[in-house]
Amino acid sequence: MSTPEAPHAERPAGEPVPRARAKGEPRFPDGPKADPAGSHFERRIRSFQPRRSRVTAGQADALQRLWPVWGLDVDGSRRLDLAELFGNGRPVVLEIGFGMGEATAQMAAADPATNVLAVDVHTPGQGHLLHLAEERGLANVRVANGDAIILLREMLAPDALSGLRVFFPDPWPKKRHHKRRLIQPEFLTLAASRLAPGAVLHCATDWEPYAEQMLEVLTAHPDFENTQGDGGFAPRPGFRPLTRFERQGLDKGHVVNDLLFRRVPHDDRAGHRAGDPA
Repeated sequence: MSTPEAPHAERPAGEPVPRARAKGEPRFPDGPKADPAGSHFERRIRSFQPRRSRVTAGQADALQRLWPVWGLDVDGSRRLDLAELFGNGRPVVLEIGFGMGEATAQMAAADPATNVLAVDVHTPGQGHLLHLAEERGLANVRVANGDAIILLREMLAPDALSGLRVFFPDPWPKKRHHKRRLIQPEFLTLAASRLAPGAVLHCATDWEPYAEQMLEVLTAHPDFENTQGDGGFAPRPGFRPLTRFERQGLDKGHVVNDLLFRRVPHDDRAGHRAGDPA
């Protein structure tokens, strides 16, 4: 017995029929590339995994129109001139992993004197943040697509950043995946080299075992010092918005921990190491 075909919704008169993309054709010709760095760099263990989800019409429109203006691909081919990128010499904070960008947009709106370079690999989130930036007139936001490690190592100058934010990174809860967690000693050494003395690294997570690991590796790292006198977690700062994701975690009984560590000034670090026992 033949199965009747599902009815097709009628297309409004005059609306163009969408053209099917050819194999290998980019989804957004003027937008972010699927793999901007390609095979130019070593295939190390990644701390992220791209998430595939539907891009809405509004996000697609923002990616097509705004990416050439406010977006950049992390291809590792050049050193960024941040003053040129933002059109001014204001301090720049790097945010790694911004999700859908709501918190990023809120923080950028609350502090227009600080530029925000936000990097992620989630295409819908990139489109949504671009949409929010345009909607709210946020001239201090730029959206980067690709691997944050390549961005830090290949494209940012030493001492270029006035701050670094890592909010709710993938906790990789299984023990065999802990090596994929972003906050590791090697990452901190790289981040410290790009942070100006006195700059603050701000992490937040709702996964308590990861929070404990973050506190341990940050406390042990010679380039950072805890802003909390008791050496523990920080109260949630009022400037970090309470996101929908965080509210969902709190509703489930998760405990959210913030960590704020300051980049040790170079002279202090050198003095500390010189005084270390042999």
